[in-house]
Amino acid sequence: MLADLAQWLVHNILDMGYMGIFLLMMIESSFIPFPSEIVLIPAGYLVQQGEMNMAMVFLAALSGSMVGAFINYFGALFIGRALLMRFGKYVFISNSAMEKMEDFFQKHGPISTFTGRLIPGIRQLISIPAGLSKMSLLPFSLYTALGAGIWSMVLILLGYVLGENQELISSYLHQITLVVLASLVILIIVYILRIRTKNNG
Repeated sequence: MLADLAQWLVHNILDMGYMGIFLLMMIESSFIPFPSEIVLIPAGYLVQQGEMNMAMVFLAALSGSMVGAFINYFGALFIGRALLMRFGKYVFISNSAMEKMEDFFQKHGPISTFTGRLIPGIRQLISIPAGLSKMSLLPFSLYTALGAGIWSMVLILLGYVLGENQELISSYLHQITLVVLASLVILIIVYILRIRTKNNG
């Protein structure tokens, strides 16, 4: 099904234009787990064909990702938090657990938000605990933009370089994902060691 959808996007994304990319990435980043690779890899191919502009594709993807992230963030902040504070005890989420999550995101929100935006299956969800914990909006925005921007550019360039070669795209996307995850593990380890050194100092 995803392969058919990707093929449909290759032939129709130009008709939707940059607004189509924006809307699809907004959906991908918010309430529906829509795979970003089936939007941006075909868009990268269209850039290579000279039918779209690289900068405009990137800006449409990044702005759509940010709007989707803000939907989750503010939804969790204004609606989800109130519901959990009122009914959380019925699903074993106490007020003290909420306070611990809030404290965690106030201390480690930037690294959590940045790394979360680069992890498959977590990208769309990391904005929710950030909103629930009342993470400051400015660092949330900056690190969301950084993580979403890196991932978007990787996918656009993958489509630009590999075109419609689905086998190579699948292989390289798998390898890139592994490299990204390994890099994030190293980054998190370094971050933890720095925090421990700071606390011990």
